Amino acid sequence: MTNLILATDSYKHSHFLQYPPEARRISAYAEARRNDFSDQVLFLGLQPFLIDYLGKAVTSADVDEAEAICAAHGVPFNRAGWQAIVDDHGGFLPIEIKALPEGMIAPSGVPLLQVKNTDPRMPWLPTFIETALLRAIWYPTTVGTLSWKCKAIIRAGLERSSDDPAGQLPFKLHDFGARGVSSGESAALGGMAHLVNFMGTDTLEGILAARRYYGAEMPGFSIPAAEHSTMTSWGRTREEAAYANMLDRFDGEGRIVAVVSDSYDLDRAVAEIWGGSLHAKVLGRQGTLVVRPDSGDPIETPLRTVKTLWDKFGGSTNSKGFRVLDPHVRVIQGDGMNIDSIARLVDRMVEEGFAIDNIAFGMGGGLLQQVNRDTLRFAMKANAMQVADGTWTDVSKTPATDPTKGSKAGRQAVVLDQGQPVARRLDQIDPAADLLKPVWRDGELLVRHSFDDLRQRSEA
Repeated sequence: MTNLILATDSYKHSHFLQYPPEARRISAYAEARRNDFSDQVLFLGLQPFLIDYLGKAVTSADVDEAEAICAAHGVPFNRAGWQAIVDDHGGFLPIEIKALPEGMIAPSGVPLLQVKNTDPRMPWLPTFIETALLRAIWYPTTVGTLSWKCKAIIRAGLERSSDDPAGQLPFKLHDFGARGVSSGESAALGGMAHLVNFMGTDTLEGILAARRYYGAEMPGFSIPAAEHSTMTSWGRTREEAAYANMLDRFDGEGRIVAVVSDSYDLDRAVAEIWGGSLHAKVLGRQGTLVVRPDSGDPIETPLRTVKTLWDKFGGSTNSKGFRVLDPHVRVIQGDGMNIDSIARLVDRMVEEGFAIDNIAFGMGGGLLQQVNRDTLRFAMKANAMQVADGTWTDVSKTPATDPTKGSKAGRQAVVLDQGQPVARRLDQIDPAADLLKPVWRDGELLVRHSFDDLRQRSEA
């Protein structure tokens, strides 16, 4: 899976024979078209692609392999073009990529990047890399946008009910999605995208990606936590002992430990064990116990758990009039969480007079896997062609059967209009105002974003 020439759709190998003979350069742009999920997107993921894919030179062995596979597969192969890339460009694709700053919140329908070839012999190249390039950005951008939308919901709940919204927010949505994705690379890119918005994660690949591609030191954190196997291995008759062991093993000042508590009977565990036989032990610790329901109604079950903990442990009422549990106990709800159920649970907590301080949320497959390219309607389309005399002509599609799939004509730019990014034709604006800046040219990374850059821009 390391041969860039084969990281494309089969039919694209025939495209070098299909462009007009006068074509010298092709420009193409990528965008999240207007969609039903979000009118804004958090742009992420280009830098990893540049480093890992375009940053690796194509070799003669890659050309030989691709030629043999294409011949057996039944599609043409551009041997002369790829050999010229190896011989004349050191194996690095002669292309320029301009892009918005990663981490930026951009309206849907605004170009996120634009590509053109720099070698006039290779107008087929920008659209040849569409498959790999689009795949590289649609997934982290979509996960990042989903996480960002969840953040807005949780922030609103905290602002209504908490005395410390800013301090609470970073750890309110935890990523449990590593086991639910299609590959380790997906866990890395999706987990990294979530970390732009929050600091809680159990997806170690996401941490590694943030460190490798954006220079993060430690972008995410976790805590000791139980799973059903570590609780049920004690047996039902020793459920209390299993819980007590968790409290003993992970005690300490500021220490937080999460314990799944529904292996047998959640309500009994909360009322009779945590709030009964282990009540004094919980209050005698220096750290916080986080009770985790993992079954039942995803809204009413965690709310009932919070209510029972309030009855057993009490707490205080904050300046906004909302109840906050004793600091020794909290709840996390991960089962059944998605953007809609998080919003409903936030509303129910507030309706019942409980601050969102009392609960954290977790998402697994709903965060990292239940998205696809059509969630944000990602597309990459050719928009201009340069001919021998240097003139650029428009290229676009306008399907009568679906006008929403029409593409932009002419080389694109993104400028600020009343503070909002909007798409404009490059030939109609001052190029200095264009937010699409060169980030890659002929094998060289021109701009390197830090993880702090991503986080700061996403909050702007």
